[in-house]
Amino acid sequence: MTEETVKPWYRQPWLWFLLVFPLASIIWCTIAITVAMNTDNAMVTDDYAKEGRGINMQIARDQKAKDLGLQGEFEFSEREIKLSFSSTEQTDYPYLILNLFHPTIAEKDQTVQFTRTGENTYRATLNQDIQGRWYFDLRSPDNDWRLKGETSLPSDDAIQVGTASR
Repeated sequence: MTEETVKPWYRQPWLWFLLVFPLASIIWCTIAITVAMNTDNAMVTDDYAKEGRGINMQIARDQKAKDLGLQGEFEFSEREIKLSFSSTEQTDYPYLILNLFHPTIAEKDQTVQFTRTGENTYRATLNQDIQGRWYFDLRSPDNDWRLKGETSLPSDDAIQVGTASR
């Protein structure tokens, strides 16, 4: 009969095989919780009732734009934007406001003010080049109507917005 020496507990392969999965899950959970606590989720809202009331106001603005027969055409060339604007009603705005919304990154959102350069024409300059998919809405200075849309930039073609593009 031969006597085998027993290895100490920390040198047993079955111990490490059984411990590797719980240790890996603890490490993974720690990393996931740290990332979740240290990043901001801008797409979550706390006040759903307020959001609902805001949606009703936006629908009213969209309807007013439709009633006025508003139409526009954007032409992007690098950082310059030219807007040709028309309406069935008499409109005389000294400036217009364009909000550009990135679909996923709120920090990239921009607000651009168009200045009037002639009858029914406006111009604006962007702060930085923009590329990719964007949502936009064009508003009057008193925010009583809104034209909205979606586009991919840069674009060689003019972008139509308004009642004719719906």
